Formats: sequence, C-alpha cells, structure tokens
Amino acid sequence: MVLFEPAAIAALLISALLTLLLVARRRRLSDSERSAQGRDRDALDTVQGWPPQAVRVMTLPERLAFGTLRRALPRHLVLAQVPLSRFISVPSGNSYSQWLTRAGHLNVDLLVCDSSSKVIAAVEVRSANQTPRSVARHQRLAEILQAAGIKVHVWRDDQLPTIAEVRELFKANKNDAPVADQDEVDIGGRRMIPVPEMQELLMAGDGLDYNQANEPVLSGFFDDLDAAASSRQSSR
Repeated sequence: MVLFEPAAIAALLISALLTLLLVARRRRLSDSERSAQGRDRDALDTVQGWPPQAVRVMTLPERLAFGTLRRALPRHLVLAQVPLSRFISVPSGNSYSQWLTRAGHLNVDLLVCDSSSKVIAAVEVRSANQTPRSVARHQRLAEILQAAGIKVHVWRDDQLPTIAEVRELFKANKNDAPVADQDEVDIGGRRMIPVPEMQELLMAGDGLDYNQANEPVLSGFFDDLDAAASSRQSSR
C-alpha cells in the first residue's frame, strides 16, 4: 500500500483550498457585476434612456392594402398591426410569459373583423425579398393563426389585389358577413361618398410628406435584435 508523505497531502489540501477560494471569488465578482448592471438599468430613465419618436403604423404597401380592404369591405372592421396577444387566447397550463416571448409579441399586418370585432381573416403584406428569419417568423405566425381557425391571406407588396378581387376573395367564405357589391355603405348602413382610389390619395400624400424617420419600425428590426441576443448568449 502506497502511503502519501505528509508534505504531499498538505500540498494537495492547500491546492484544493486555493481552488475553492478562487471559484468563490469569481462567483462573488460575477454576482456583484450582475447586481451593478441591474442597478444601472433601474437607474436609467425610460424616456431619457430611450428618447421616443412617433412614426407611422403602416408601410406604404400596408396602407394601400388597408385602403383596398376598407373600400372592398365597408361593413367590416379593418385593423392594422395587431399583436397576437390581443386576439389569441391560450391555455394557462404552461407559462404565459414564455408564450408571449415566443409568439405573443408578433403582429398581424391587417385583421378583417365583422361589425362585432370578431376576427374573420388575417392579411399579411410581404416583400419579395425576405430574410430567412423573416420567413421563419411569418411561418410561425401563420401556423398560430391557422391553428386558431383564422384564415390567412398573403399578399405580395408589389402585386396587391384590386377592390373587385378582394370582394370575390371574401365572398368565397360563407361565414363572412355579406359583402357590398355596388353601393358602398358603412357599418351604420349609410351610403359612402365616392372618393378617389386609395392608391392615388396615398401616393400623392406620401410624395409630399415622405420622411424616412417617420416610417414604421420594420418587423425585421426585431429579428436582428433576437439574432444579436442569441450570439451574445452563445459567446458566453
């Protein structure tokens, strides 16, 4: 049987003790750093730290699609940029905050509802040039909507349908409210005064009042933030 010398045993004990002390010190430093970061975040004023600026809610293609839907379906409610958490209910068996992080913050470009605000369909206006993250986000959004029984219409931003095409599209759904054919009326049953095509109004107005700083925050902006956060976590 091999016996260790007292000096060797003492050296091993001292080495183990030093290692434990080093690990404990690093842990304390890490905790104090996290605490300091938390205090810095709490001390940062919401308005001063992130100076707010009002921007448009919809892009130009989305505004064109919104105007077409309003003209084609005057007895319906058309809502823009509505988060899933506003009109989708999920069971409380799992963490609701986790669902909000995964999907609840996603916005639907346009929602078509009946006069009681019951959702009939969702319209997504998409660009021909989408990033892989944007494609995945749209796919996740469509899966949730379809699972909830909501019909999803995807329109290309450079190939938007006409008023007549939108009416035919929504006539195909027998559960939808009646679609006005000739006489356009509002929700209260009053006949609407004819106005120029929405495309003409928007193109003229946007030409006079275009400012990139006023344009909406694109959905892809948040995809980039998610990617940056993931890369920081993986590098730790």
